[in-house]
Amino acid sequence: MVTAPGGERVVLQEKARTGTVPGPGVAILRGTAQVLGELLITAGIILLLFVGWQLWWTNVESDARQSAIIKEFAQDLGAVAPSPEPSGSPAAPGAAVDYGAPVVSAAPGHAGTIGIMYIPRFGANYTRPIVQGTTGDVLDTLGLGHYSNTAMPGAVGNFAVAGHRQTHGAVLDNIHTLVPGDRIYVQTRDGYYVYVFRNNQIVLPSRTDVLEPVPTRPGVTPTESFLTMTSCNPRFGTQERIIAYALLESWQPASAGPPAEIAAQVAAAIGEG
Repeated sequence: MVTAPGGERVVLQEKARTGTVPGPGVAILRGTAQVLGELLITAGIILLLFVGWQLWWTNVESDARQSAIIKEFAQDLGAVAPSPEPSGSPAAPGAAVDYGAPVVSAAPGHAGTIGIMYIPRFGANYTRPIVQGTTGDVLDTLGLGHYSNTAMPGAVGNFAVAGHRQTHGAVLDNIHTLVPGDRIYVQTRDGYYVYVFRNNQIVLPSRTDVLEPVPTRPGVTPTESFLTMTSCNPRFGTQERIIAYALLESWQPASAGPPAEIAAQVAAAIGEG
């Protein structure tokens, strides 16, 4: 069969018009869409890996480091000097013992370990180190960070700490579950400080007055010992801060052993359980 000059080109144009063979413009659009689709899939995979790293792997790394800090702290407890004996005559069985004014240690240097925090409301295995400082190298790895311009455990004033909520150990993930009356225990080389949760508050990040010696009351001289814990809010966001306030109820020296409620946790934390 003989094809007229230009006939083949006419046939191809007709096929392009009827959809049998794509025209140049359609081919370019399809190629561009395919490339964009592949890029979006790649970006989605990278995003999923990043989320997995943030929500899982940073917790794994931080948990391991924090466990090591607790073990190091436990090893140092053997070198602690004897604590003061209870004042006055021996108390009757079951009665509260008066150990006098709480011993207040000097603050350690940056990233130095202050002690361990136990919060039964957060579970029987909740033990987190308290470390000096609130910079990224502390909060992202070492545990609860102590605001260096606030009081130390047991002191009159505001002992304030910060911690991540969903990543890097998620040390304060369950801060919103605290109920008034819940006890929060702080163990240092000197002893155990028992704080009682009072209330929480949602504030903007600019509300630094929560760190005042009397929280939210600048210029007021403190007469009580506060514990203030700060974390991000909501759980997967940073638009706000959730603040948990507690008051010191009692303390006891290291020589008296841990309070009964956390005895098992302490034993497990220092490797005796």
